[in-house]
Amino acid sequence: MKILAARALFQVVFVVLLMGRTDSMAQNTPSTLAMSDAIVTALKQNPRVKAARYEVEGASAQVTQARSGFLPQLGVSETYSRTNSPLWAFGTKLNQSAITAGDFNPALLNRPDPIDNFKTALSLSWNIFDGGQTWIGFRQAMENVKAGTLALQRTEQEVVGQVAATYVGCLMAEQNLLVVEQSLETARAHLKVVEDRERGGLAVKSDVLRARVRISDLVQQKLHGESQVKISLAALNAVMGQTGVLSETVTLEDSFQKCIPTEGSLEEWVAKALEHRPDLQQLRVQEGVARQQVNRERAARYPSLALQGNYEMNSENFNDNEDNYTVGAAVQLPLYTGHRISGRTAEAAAVLSRMGAMREGLELAIRMDTQRAFYDARSSWQSIEVARASVNQAEEGLRIVFNRYTNGLLAMVSLLDAQTALQQAQTQHFKAMHDYKVARISLALAGGVIGPDFQ
Repeated sequence: MKILAARALFQVVFVVLLMGRTDSMAQNTPSTLAMSDAIVTALKQNPRVKAARYEVEGASAQVTQARSGFLPQLGVSETYSRTNSPLWAFGTKLNQSAITAGDFNPALLNRPDPIDNFKTALSLSWNIFDGGQTWIGFRQAMENVKAGTLALQRTEQEVVGQVAATYVGCLMAEQNLLVVEQSLETARAHLKVVEDRERGGLAVKSDVLRARVRISDLVQQKLHGESQVKISLAALNAVMGQTGVLSETVTLEDSFQKCIPTEGSLEEWVAKALEHRPDLQQLRVQEGVARQQVNRERAARYPSLALQGNYEMNSENFNDNEDNYTVGAAVQLPLYTGHRISGRTAEAAAVLSRMGAMREGLELAIRMDTQRAFYDARSSWQSIEVARASVNQAEEGLRIVFNRYTNGLLAMVSLLDAQTALQQAQTQHFKAMHDYKVARISLALAGGVIGPDFQ
């Protein structure tokens, strides 16, 4: 029985270890990452987005604070005092209802014994009317929440654009590495041909050396390209807000070859930007808040009305408590404040003017950003076709040069030049696609229409 139990325990341990190894192997399995997944992750974990969300939470809390101005304020306090001041000692005894005929003795009135007092007070104040300052402050707080929400939207758009551009940069780094690897494969194949010709006496030793130098240069380019892929993946990981290291085995799911054409005219994109840009809408909201602040400062000239109440209990040792209350209303009207209200109104008006100037400046900047991105996208789109034609021509040129070299009609330097020309044409083709994708991202960001579903 003991042997059977030990065997069963060994089997359980073996199964657990096998499951752990399987999980470890599953974790090390290369995973795929689409641009949409990277964007979703960034919107959850990017510190800038988190900070913008906390800003909105803070603005929402300010609404609660502003709303409290409409409600009565109630407080309770407990105060202990000990005094032998003639005035306060007599008043304390009076509040305690402890006055006797002997307390009117001039000697006791002038030199009273120290007296203790515990006062429990319940106070109430209610601001009924303050010229509209509280109401204006409440509306400002509500508008600040809207402005914070718009700032959050713009931050999310900027993060989406940053993730998309970085993702495209990763694809570009992979494509550049692929071009180098293909060039290296072609160069090695050509090296074998050159070596065969050299052994047959149809080529000189210098041709072989030149081919090997070309391969060495491509090997160095490959090492640099591999490094650039790792750096671009690290940049993508940082934009996504992840602290770990993005696995080098991750596969970027989106195709670099896919390019979506840009639709719409420049005028349509500018109009779209002026209508949809959250930061411009935020500035318009803030301009409205500044306008309300001018009215709020002016409202300080109006009279204010507040209700006040107080209930207290006084006792020397908590044995006997005597209570009293006070209720009343207070009306205040500022007659002269040394131009304080006028100065604050003028300051608020200056802030309003500054906000208006900032809005105009942002509108000009938005127009310029949209135009730049639109023209960049259009020129980059046209460059893709030109670069693609160059690749076709370079491929055909390399084929012709290789055939003529193998027939002894061209020198080795022509073959190396053809190889280099094809590599450069392929690199320029991918760069044109990269530039177009980045310009398209910039255009969507400038137009304020980029979102989590951007492709």
